Amino acid sequence: MTPFLAEVIGTLILVLLGDGVVANVVLGKTKGNNGGWIVITAGWAFAVTIAVYCTSAISGAHLNPAVTVAMASLGKFDWALVPGYIAAQMIGAFLGAVLVWLSYLPHWKETADKGAKLGTFATIPAIRHPVSNLICEAIGTAMLVLGILTIITPENLVPDTGFDKAFSPALVGLIVWSIGLSLGGPTGYAINPARDLGPRIAHALLPIPGKGGSDWGYAWVPVVGPIIGGLVGAFLYKMLWNAAVM
Repeated sequence: MTPFLAEVIGTLILVLLGDGVVANVVLGKTKGNNGGWIVITAGWAFAVTIAVYCTSAISGAHLNPAVTVAMASLGKFDWALVPGYIAAQMIGAFLGAVLVWLSYLPHWKETADKGAKLGTFATIPAIRHPVSNLICEAIGTAMLVLGILTIITPENLVPDTGFDKAFSPALVGLIVWSIGLSLGGPTGYAINPARDLGPRIAHALLPIPGKGGSDWGYAWVPVVGPIIGGLVGAFLYKMLWNAAVM
């Protein structure tokens, strides 16, 4: 398997299980209807964990343009590979959203709330305030990137034990869970441009009964915010670990 295909499959898994838990909670007549925020944040954390386990040895399991750009900004990833990785992530996110649509096919008609249908695919702010929403997405993504980079820092790994390979994906999932619980309230914590934009495109194209618009006026926020946040997280990591090894 090539890294490109791994990023497609990994992001597909991420969105399938992540958007899938949202669908289970917000769509009508599901077994998990009204399961609440804890169920959604846990489902997303597990989705990230499984996706990273499946692909980390092949592509590094970026699964997120903000992570890819942050890694490249630190010289840990070749800039020439960035467009291909982002394209793979977008394709995977779109396909994952299509599979969620298929999995819950009878439930779209049973759901009257257009916002719930869109929210299954993409993020919607609790209070629409673009500047604040952008800041929130940037802060959340900065914490994600800082956490990921710290987990894979050689000084934090146990030599010759395989500990990092066995537990690092679970720790990444734990970071996502923490971000969702602590910072997810204002925007729904996209913290990943592909995770939001790919499924938003799927929402626009799929024949979903009574779906309403795809809220393109807001769509730039969960793209720009995470990219800014990823770069900030990379900068904080560089500051932190440069100071630690001096």
